[in-house]
Amino acid sequence: MYTPGTLAELAESLRRCALHVRTIRLQGAGTKGLMAGPVERADDTITTTGLRRVLQYEPNDLTISVEAGLPWNEFCALLAANRQMVPLDPPFCAGATVGGVVAANTSGPRRRLYGTARDAVIGMTFATLEGKLVPSGGMVVKNVAGLDMAKLMIGSFGTLAGIAIVNFKLTPMPEVERSFLVPFESSAAAMAARDRMLASVLQPAAIDLLNPAAASTLGNRTWALAVRAGGNAAAVDRYEREIAGLGDAVAFEGVEHESLWRHIEDFTVAFLARHAQGAVIRASCTLKEVGRVMDSLAVPALARAGSGVCYGYFEDSVAAAAWAGGAASNGWRAVVEFAPNERKNEFELWPAPGPDIELMRRVKNLFDPENLLNRGRLYRRI
Repeated sequence: MYTPGTLAELAESLRRCALHVRTIRLQGAGTKGLMAGPVERADDTITTTGLRRVLQYEPNDLTISVEAGLPWNEFCALLAANRQMVPLDPPFCAGATVGGVVAANTSGPRRRLYGTARDAVIGMTFATLEGKLVPSGGMVVKNVAGLDMAKLMIGSFGTLAGIAIVNFKLTPMPEVERSFLVPFESSAAAMAARDRMLASVLQPAAIDLLNPAAASTLGNRTWALAVRAGGNAAAVDRYEREIAGLGDAVAFEGVEHESLWRHIEDFTVAFLARHAQGAVIRASCTLKEVGRVMDSLAVPALARAGSGVCYGYFEDSVAAAAWAGGAASNGWRAVVEFAPNERKNEFELWPAPGPDIELMRRVKNLFDPENLLNRGRLYRRI
Protein backbone atom coordinates (compact mmCIF):
# COMPACT_ATOMS: atom_id res chain seq x y z
CA MET A 1 0.00 0.00 0.00
CA TYR A 2 1.31 3.44 -0.95
CA THR A 3 0.21 6.52 1.01
CA PRO A 4 1.33 9.72 -0.76
CA GLY A 5 2.12 12.65 1.51
CA THR A 6 1.74 15.36 -1.12
CA LEU A 7 -0.49 16.05 -4.09
CA ALA A 8 2.47 15.70 -6.44
CA GLU A 9 3.23 12.27 -4.99
CA LEU A 10 -0.37 11.17 -5.55
CA ALA A 11 -0.24 12.24 -9.19
CA GLU A 12 3.15 10.61 -9.71
CA SER A 13 2.06 7.32 -8.14
CA LEU A 14 -0.91 7.13 -10.51
CA ARG A 15 1.28 8.00 -13.50
CA ARG A 16 3.83 5.35 -12.58
CA CYS A 17 1.19 2.64 -12.26
CA ALA A 18 -0.38 3.58 -15.58
CA LEU A 19 3.03 3.66 -17.30
CA HIS A 20 3.61 0.03 -16.30
CA VAL A 21 -0.04 -0.96 -16.93
CA ARG A 22 -0.57 -1.98 -13.30
CA THR A 23 -4.10 -2.18 -11.92
CA ILE A 24 -4.85 0.15 -9.02
CA ARG A 25 -7.01 0.02 -5.94
CA LEU A 26 -7.57 3.69 -5.06
CA GLN A 27 -9.24 4.52 -1.75
CA GLY A 28 -9.46 6.80 1.25
CA ALA A 29 -9.76 5.02 4.59
CA GLY A 30 -11.53 2.02 3.00
CA THR A 31 -14.67 2.29 5.14
CA LYS A 32 -17.03 1.58 2.24
CA GLY A 33 -15.55 -1.67 0.97
CA LEU A 34 -18.99 -3.32 1.08
CA MET A 35 -20.57 -0.54 -0.95
CA ALA A 36 -21.21 -0.68 -4.71
CA GLY A 37 -19.10 -3.12 -6.77
CA PRO A 38 -16.55 -5.57 -5.39
CA VAL A 39 -13.13 -4.40 -4.30
CA GLU A 40 -11.10 -6.51 -6.70
CA ARG A 41 -7.49 -7.53 -6.23
CA ALA A 42 -5.09 -5.04 -7.81
CA ASP A 43 -1.38 -4.81 -8.49
CA ASP A 44 -1.06 -1.67 -6.35
CA THR A 45 -3.08 0.06 -3.62
CA ILE A 46 -2.97 3.82 -3.20
CA THR A 47 -4.66 5.54 -0.27
CA THR A 48 -5.21 9.28 0.21
CA THR A 49 -5.08 9.20 4.02
CA GLY A 50 -1.73 11.02 4.00
CA LEU A 51 -3.38 14.08 2.41
CA ARG A 52 -5.19 15.76 5.30
CA ARG A 53 -4.32 19.46 5.24
CA VAL A 54 -6.81 22.32 5.46
CA LEU A 55 -5.64 24.49 2.57
CA GLN A 56 -7.95 27.49 2.86
CA TYR A 57 -10.79 28.28 5.25
CA GLU A 58 -12.78 31.51 5.00
CA PRO A 59 -15.53 31.39 7.65
CA ASN A 60 -16.89 34.79 6.62
CA ASP A 61 -17.15 33.69 2.99
CA LEU A 62 -18.62 30.29 3.94
CA THR A 63 -16.02 28.37 1.93
CA ILE A 64 -13.31 25.83 2.72
CA SER A 65 -10.71 23.88 0.75
CA VAL A 66 -9.26 20.64 2.18
CA GLU A 67 -7.22 17.68 1.01
CA ALA A 68 -9.14 14.51 0.29
CA GLY A 69 -7.67 12.38 3.07
CA LEU A 70 -8.88 14.62 5.90
CA PRO A 71 -11.07 12.49 8.22
CA TRP A 72 -14.71 13.50 7.90
CA ASN A 73 -15.21 13.80 11.66
CA GLU A 74 -12.20 16.12 11.99
CA PHE A 75 -13.56 18.19 9.12
CA CYS A 76 -16.97 18.52 10.79
CA ALA A 77 -15.44 19.38 14.18
CA LEU A 78 -13.38 22.16 12.58
CA LEU A 79 -16.50 23.67 11.03
CA ALA A 80 -18.60 23.24 14.17
CA ALA A 81 -16.17 25.44 16.09
CA ASN A 82 -17.52 28.29 13.94
CA ARG A 83 -21.10 26.93 13.96
CA GLN A 84 -20.83 25.95 10.31
CA MET A 85 -21.41 22.64 8.53
CA VAL A 86 -21.51 20.59 5.36
CA PRO A 87 -24.74 18.71 6.21
CA LEU A 88 -24.29 15.46 4.26
CA ASP A 89 -24.73 12.99 7.18
CA PRO A 90 -22.84 10.16 5.41
CA PRO A 91 -22.78 6.62 6.81
CA PHE A 92 -19.45 5.34 8.16
CA CYS A 93 -18.56 8.95 9.03
CA ALA A 94 -16.57 7.81 12.09
CA GLY A 95 -13.78 6.53 9.83
CA ALA A 96 -14.49 8.05 6.42
CA THR A 97 -12.40 10.66 4.63
CA VAL A 98 -13.67 13.76 2.85
CA GLY A 99 -12.61 12.33 -0.51
CA GLY A 100 -14.30 9.01 0.20
CA VAL A 101 -17.59 10.69 1.09
CA VAL A 102 -17.50 12.67 -2.16
CA ALA A 103 -16.30 9.79 -4.36
CA ALA A 104 -19.16 7.60 -3.10
CA ASN A 105 -21.64 10.51 -3.11
CA THR A 106 -22.98 9.42 0.27
CA SER A 107 -25.52 11.52 2.12
CA GLY A 108 -28.17 11.11 4.77
CA PRO A 109 -31.41 12.47 6.21
CA ARG A 110 -30.73 16.17 5.62
CA ARG A 111 -30.40 15.76 1.85
CA ARG A 112 -34.10 16.68 1.84
CA LEU A 113 -33.26 20.34 2.58
CA TYR A 114 -29.57 20.68 1.78
CA GLY A 115 -29.04 18.28 -1.13
CA THR A 116 -26.11 15.95 -1.81
CA ALA A 117 -22.38 16.41 -2.39
CA ARG A 118 -23.15 17.79 -5.84
CA ASP A 119 -24.85 20.73 -4.13
CA ALA A 120 -22.07 21.31 -1.58
CA VAL A 121 -18.93 20.93 -3.71
CA ILE A 122 -17.91 24.12 -5.54
CA GLY A 123 -14.49 23.02 -6.73
CA MET A 124 -12.03 20.17 -6.81
CA THR A 125 -8.54 19.15 -7.89
CA PHE A 126 -8.06 15.59 -9.08
CA ALA A 127 -5.02 13.56 -10.11
CA THR A 128 -5.13 11.70 -13.43
CA LEU A 129 -3.37 8.60 -14.67
CA GLU A 130 -1.22 10.90 -16.81
CA GLY A 131 0.24 12.33 -13.59
CA LYS A 132 -1.55 15.67 -13.91
CA LEU A 133 -3.29 17.65 -11.17
CA VAL A 134 -6.42 19.10 -12.77
CA PRO A 135 -8.36 21.92 -11.04
CA SER A 136 -12.09 22.35 -11.65
CA GLY A 137 -14.40 24.97 -10.21
CA GLY A 138 -12.95 27.21 -7.53
CA MET A 139 -13.61 28.86 -4.16
CA VAL A 140 -16.58 30.96 -5.26
CA VAL A 141 -20.08 29.66 -4.59
CA LYS A 142 -21.48 30.95 -7.91
CA ASN A 143 -18.77 29.70 -10.24
CA VAL A 144 -20.17 28.51 -13.56
CA ALA A 145 -17.32 29.26 -15.95
CA GLY A 146 -16.24 26.33 -18.12
CA LEU A 147 -16.96 22.61 -17.85
CA ASP A 148 -17.38 21.50 -14.23
CA MET A 149 -15.39 18.26 -14.43
CA ALA A 150 -15.56 17.90 -10.63
CA LYS A 151 -19.15 16.72 -11.01
CA LEU A 152 -17.86 13.67 -12.92
CA MET A 153 -15.80 12.62 -9.91
CA ILE A 154 -18.70 12.77 -7.44
CA GLY A 155 -20.13 9.27 -7.18
CA SER A 156 -17.50 7.75 -9.49
CA PHE A 157 -15.98 5.53 -6.74
CA GLY A 158 -12.47 6.41 -7.88
CA THR A 159 -12.91 4.84 -11.31
CA LEU A 160 -11.85 7.97 -13.22
CA ALA A 161 -9.13 9.76 -11.23
CA GLY A 162 -7.95 10.41 -7.70
CA ILE A 163 -9.75 13.18 -5.81
CA ALA A 164 -6.99 15.30 -4.25
CA ILE A 165 -8.63 18.54 -3.02
CA VAL A 166 -12.28 19.37 -2.39
CA ASN A 167 -13.74 22.87 -2.03
CA PHE A 168 -17.07 23.21 -0.25
CA LYS A 169 -19.63 25.90 0.29
CA LEU A 170 -20.64 25.97 3.95
CA THR A 171 -23.97 26.34 5.72
CA PRO A 172 -24.50 28.07 9.08
CA MET A 173 -25.81 25.80 11.82
CA PRO A 174 -29.40 26.53 12.91
CA GLU A 175 -29.80 28.58 16.06
CA VAL A 176 -32.06 25.90 17.57
CA GLU A 177 -32.80 22.30 16.54
CA ARG A 178 -35.54 19.96 17.70
CA SER A 179 -36.70 16.58 16.43
CA PHE A 180 -39.98 14.72 16.54
CA LEU A 181 -40.92 11.06 16.26
CA VAL A 182 -44.54 10.59 15.18
CA PRO A 183 -46.16 7.11 15.14
CA PHE A 184 -48.75 6.01 12.55
CA GLU A 185 -50.78 2.85 12.02
CA SER A 186 -50.04 2.65 8.30
CA SER A 187 -47.68 3.96 5.65
CA ALA A 188 -50.62 5.75 4.03
CA ALA A 189 -51.32 7.73 7.19
CA ALA A 190 -47.62 8.60 7.52
CA MET A 191 -47.47 9.74 3.89
CA ALA A 192 -50.56 11.91 4.34
CA ALA A 193 -48.83 13.61 7.28
CA ARG A 194 -45.68 14.03 5.20
CA ASP A 195 -47.70 15.69 2.44
CA ARG A 196 -49.14 18.16 4.94
CA MET A 197 -45.62 19.04 6.10
CA LEU A 198 -44.34 19.50 2.57
CA ALA A 199 -47.25 21.83 1.81
CA SER A 200 -46.54 23.89 4.93
CA VAL A 201 -44.59 27.15 4.96
CA LEU A 202 -42.20 25.42 7.40
CA GLN A 203 -39.71 23.09 5.74
CA PRO A 204 -37.97 20.49 7.97
CA ALA A 205 -34.34 19.56 7.31
CA ALA A 206 -35.25 15.85 7.33
CA ILE A 207 -38.40 13.74 7.08
CA ASP A 208 -37.53 10.05 7.41
CA LEU A 209 -40.05 7.22 7.36
CA LEU A 210 -39.34 4.00 9.28
CA ASN A 211 -41.46 0.88 8.85
CA PRO A 212 -42.41 -1.06 12.01
CA ALA A 213 -39.38 -3.37 11.77
CA ALA A 214 -37.00 -0.41 11.55
CA ALA A 215 -38.90 1.69 14.10
CA SER A 216 -38.69 -1.17 16.61
CA THR A 217 -34.99 -0.33 17.01
CA LEU A 218 -36.21 2.94 18.53
CA GLY A 219 -38.76 1.24 20.76
CA ASN A 220 -41.74 1.78 18.41
CA ARG A 221 -44.06 -0.93 17.07
CA THR A 222 -45.72 1.14 14.34
CA TRP A 223 -44.75 3.17 11.31
CA ALA A 224 -42.95 6.34 12.35
CA LEU A 225 -41.93 9.65 10.85
CA ALA A 226 -38.72 11.19 12.20
CA VAL A 227 -38.71 14.94 11.59
CA ARG A 228 -35.73 17.27 12.08
CA ALA A 229 -36.52 20.98 12.43
CA GLY A 230 -34.20 23.95 12.82
CA GLY A 231 -34.27 27.73 12.91
CA ASN A 232 -34.80 30.34 15.57
CA ALA A 233 -36.69 29.50 18.75
CA ALA A 234 -40.01 30.87 17.48
CA ALA A 235 -39.83 28.84 14.26
CA VAL A 236 -38.98 25.61 16.08
CA ASP A 237 -41.83 26.18 18.54
CA ARG A 238 -44.17 26.56 15.56
CA TYR A 239 -42.90 23.26 14.15
CA GLU A 240 -43.81 21.60 17.44
CA ARG A 241 -47.34 23.05 17.41
CA GLU A 242 -47.97 21.98 13.82
CA ILE A 243 -46.48 18.51 14.22
CA ALA A 244 -48.55 17.98 17.37
CA GLY A 245 -51.59 18.13 15.09
CA LEU A 246 -50.31 15.19 13.04
CA GLY A 247 -50.26 12.61 15.81
CA ASP A 248 -48.89 11.63 19.19
CA ALA A 249 -45.47 13.14 18.60
CA VAL A 250 -42.50 12.84 20.95
CA ALA A 251 -40.04 15.77 20.90
CA PHE A 252 -36.25 15.43 21.27
CA GLU A 253 -33.69 18.12 22.06
CA GLY A 254 -30.01 18.25 22.95
CA VAL A 255 -28.36 14.88 23.46
CA GLU A 256 -31.56 12.95 22.67
CA HIS A 257 -31.95 14.85 19.38
CA GLU A 258 -28.37 14.04 18.39
CA SER A 259 -28.75 10.38 19.43
CA LEU A 260 -31.91 9.96 17.34
CA TRP A 261 -30.23 11.13 14.15
CA ARG A 262 -27.02 9.29 14.84
CA HIS A 263 -29.11 6.10 15.13
CA ILE A 264 -30.82 6.81 11.80
CA GLU A 265 -27.63 7.88 10.01
CA ASP A 266 -25.83 4.73 11.23
CA PHE A 267 -28.72 2.33 10.54
CA THR A 268 -26.86 0.79 7.61
CA VAL A 269 -23.60 0.54 9.56
CA ALA A 270 -25.30 -1.19 12.49
CA PHE A 271 -27.23 -3.58 10.24
CA LEU A 272 -24.13 -4.71 8.35
CA ALA A 273 -22.26 -5.19 11.63
CA ARG A 274 -25.01 -7.58 12.81
CA HIS A 275 -25.51 -9.41 9.49
CA ALA A 276 -22.27 -10.38 7.75
CA GLN A 277 -24.21 -11.92 4.84
CA GLY A 278 -26.79 -9.16 4.69
CA ALA A 279 -27.40 -6.64 1.92
CA VAL A 280 -28.93 -3.20 1.59
CA ILE A 281 -30.91 -2.04 -1.43
CA ARG A 282 -31.39 1.61 -2.37
CA ALA A 283 -34.41 2.53 -4.47
CA SER A 284 -35.21 5.94 -5.92
CA CYS A 285 -38.78 6.90 -6.73
CA THR A 286 -41.17 9.84 -6.89
CA LEU A 287 -42.48 11.25 -3.61
CA LYS A 288 -45.89 9.80 -4.45
CA GLU A 289 -44.40 6.29 -4.70
CA VAL A 290 -42.51 6.25 -1.38
CA GLY A 291 -45.38 4.51 0.43
CA ARG A 292 -45.64 1.80 -2.25
CA VAL A 293 -41.91 1.11 -2.16
CA MET A 294 -41.93 0.87 1.62
CA ASP A 295 -45.00 -1.40 1.65
CA SER A 296 -43.25 -3.75 -0.79
CA LEU A 297 -40.32 -4.31 1.58
CA ALA A 298 -41.03 -7.15 4.03
CA VAL A 299 -37.79 -6.34 5.85
CA PRO A 300 -36.59 -3.42 7.99
CA ALA A 301 -36.79 -0.32 5.80
CA LEU A 302 -36.44 3.43 6.02
CA ALA A 303 -36.92 6.22 3.54
CA ARG A 304 -35.83 9.76 2.99
CA ALA A 305 -39.53 10.49 2.66
CA GLY A 306 -39.00 14.07 1.51
CA SER A 307 -36.64 13.16 -1.33
CA GLY A 308 -37.81 9.74 -2.57
CA VAL A 309 -34.89 7.52 -1.58
CA CYS A 310 -35.72 4.23 0.17
CA TYR A 311 -33.52 1.60 1.82
CA GLY A 312 -34.35 -2.04 2.49
CA TYR A 313 -32.29 -4.25 4.82
CA PHE A 314 -32.16 -7.93 3.81
CA GLU A 315 -30.47 -10.66 5.85
CA ASP A 316 -30.16 -12.64 2.60
CA SER A 317 -28.26 -10.87 -0.19
CA VAL A 318 -29.86 -13.05 -2.90
CA ALA A 319 -33.31 -11.90 -1.77
CA ALA A 320 -32.09 -8.30 -1.91
CA ALA A 321 -30.90 -8.78 -5.49
CA ALA A 322 -34.23 -10.34 -6.46
CA TRP A 323 -36.13 -7.36 -5.05
CA ALA A 324 -33.84 -4.90 -6.86
CA GLY A 325 -34.28 -6.83 -10.10
CA GLY A 326 -38.06 -6.45 -9.93
CA ALA A 327 -38.01 -2.76 -9.03
CA ALA A 328 -37.70 -1.50 -12.61
CA SER A 329 -41.06 -3.03 -13.56
CA ASN A 330 -42.63 -0.64 -11.02
CA GLY A 331 -40.72 2.35 -12.33
CA TRP A 332 -38.29 2.41 -9.41
CA ARG A 333 -34.52 2.70 -9.90
CA ALA A 334 -32.73 0.31 -7.57
CA VAL A 335 -29.25 -0.95 -6.79
CA VAL A 336 -27.84 -3.41 -4.29
CA GLU A 337 -25.89 -0.72 -2.46
CA PHE A 338 -24.16 -2.94 0.13
CA ALA A 339 -23.45 -6.67 0.00
CA PRO A 340 -20.68 -9.12 0.97
CA ASN A 341 -17.83 -8.82 -1.53
CA GLU A 342 -17.65 -12.60 -1.98
CA ARG A 343 -21.30 -12.66 -3.17
CA LYS A 344 -21.27 -9.71 -5.55
CA ASN A 345 -20.43 -11.76 -8.63
CA GLU A 346 -23.46 -14.01 -8.08
CA PHE A 347 -26.14 -11.47 -8.98
CA GLU A 348 -26.72 -8.14 -10.71
CA LEU A 349 -25.95 -5.17 -8.46
CA TRP A 350 -27.39 -2.54 -10.82
CA PRO A 351 -30.14 -4.32 -12.77
CA ALA A 352 -31.36 -1.42 -14.91
CA PRO A 353 -28.72 1.32 -15.33
CA GLY A 354 -30.55 3.05 -18.16
CA PRO A 355 -29.22 4.58 -21.40
CA ASP A 356 -26.77 6.90 -19.60
CA ILE A 357 -24.49 3.93 -18.94
CA GLU A 358 -23.02 4.12 -22.45
CA LEU A 359 -22.05 7.75 -21.93
CA MET A 360 -20.52 6.81 -18.58
CA ARG A 361 -18.44 4.10 -20.25
CA ARG A 362 -17.16 6.58 -22.83
CA VAL A 363 -16.13 8.96 -20.04
CA LYS A 364 -14.37 6.07 -18.30
CA ASN A 365 -12.49 5.30 -21.52
CA LEU A 366 -11.34 8.92 -21.80
CA PHE A 367 -9.87 8.96 -18.31
CA ASP A 368 -8.77 5.33 -18.00
CA PRO A 369 -8.57 3.57 -21.38
CA GLU A 370 -6.70 0.58 -19.94
CA ASN A 371 -9.32 0.08 -17.19
CA LEU A 372 -6.74 0.22 -14.39
CA LEU A 373 -8.56 2.23 -11.70
CA ASN A 374 -10.93 0.51 -9.26
CA ARG A 375 -12.19 -1.99 -11.80
CA GLY A 376 -15.83 -2.90 -11.30
CA ARG A 377 -16.35 -0.56 -8.34
CA LEU A 378 -19.26 1.23 -10.02
CA TYR A 379 -21.68 -1.63 -9.33
CA ARG A 380 -19.68 -3.93 -11.63
CA ARG A 381 -20.88 -1.94 -14.65
CA ILE A 382 -17.66 0.12 -14.80
